Amino acid sequence: MGDLVVHDRSKTEQVLERVAGAQIVVVNKTTLKAEILTQLPQLRFIAVSATGYDCVDVETAGHLGIPVSNVPVYGTDSVAQHVMALLLELCNRVGLHDQAVKSGEWMAAPDWSFWKTSLIELKGKTIGIVGFGRIGRRVGELAHAFGMNVLAYDPFESQKPPYEPFAWAKLPELFSNSDVITLHTPLTPDLEGIVNSRLLGSVKPGALFINASRGGLVVEKDLAEALDNGILGGAALDVVSLEPIQQDNPLLKAKNVFITPHIAWATLEARRRLLQKTAENIRAFVKGAPINVVNRNYLKSTVNPDTPS
Repeated sequence: MGDLVVHDRSKTEQVLERVAGAQIVVVNKTTLKAEILTQLPQLRFIAVSATGYDCVDVETAGHLGIPVSNVPVYGTDSVAQHVMALLLELCNRVGLHDQAVKSGEWMAAPDWSFWKTSLIELKGKTIGIVGFGRIGRRVGELAHAFGMNVLAYDPFESQKPPYEPFAWAKLPELFSNSDVITLHTPLTPDLEGIVNSRLLGSVKPGALFINASRGGLVVEKDLAEALDNGILGGAALDVVSLEPIQQDNPLLKAKNVFITPHIAWATLEARRRLLQKTAENIRAFVKGAPINVVNRNYLKSTVNPDTPS
């Protein structure tokens, strides 16, 4: 579809020079803020090779007449699967017991079975899902298959799922009534740090917390304190506020927390879909009919009206 230049990784100070002159830019975690976008008169389209698009100032892009498209559905099943893997690790501690067996603890045990921590059955427990879009709904389906009750919070309550028991809940109600809390909402300015000491202080004793959405949704110091003080029974995270994780992140030393390096999206199948859908977004724009556009305000702008052919 045109000349392609690939930069595997770009430092902040390299971005402007590298995208200058390009009509189409493909980004994932590389940030395109207003101060960069306003210096790119030739830019016509931004393809975000991810579902989350907080790396781009979409409002400014829209004012400049630049549509921004994401890939909304490539990782739904993979992310939901990873969430359940994190939940099952919190409940069954498979890794801990595997290590115990291989270190000789089972051979030395006086009985035919032993366990190093309490094990949790999910049936009859309540899962609270914050954000009930595609991924949140898929997590709800999987949780239901385990026999869990499902509570969901979403500012835009849409059609209820077909299974029961299910109920919509406000955020405080969800936190105080759930045995498991999992985040599946985008990071927007009004949601930054929404999981803080106030909400965490209202949870049921021993509740489990999972975040495979965005690290910035959580005040990490407050989460670490909730874990260290026994307010939460455990947490499992695939995301943190600054990635890669930094040495001073308080969660690295917190009790009862598992952290994976932002891999929920990264199955081979999901990555193949991601590349295919990104190419489809570019192809649709070149044909003059952009799809998966996240900033419809670009239609009101006359700054960059032309579509490349």
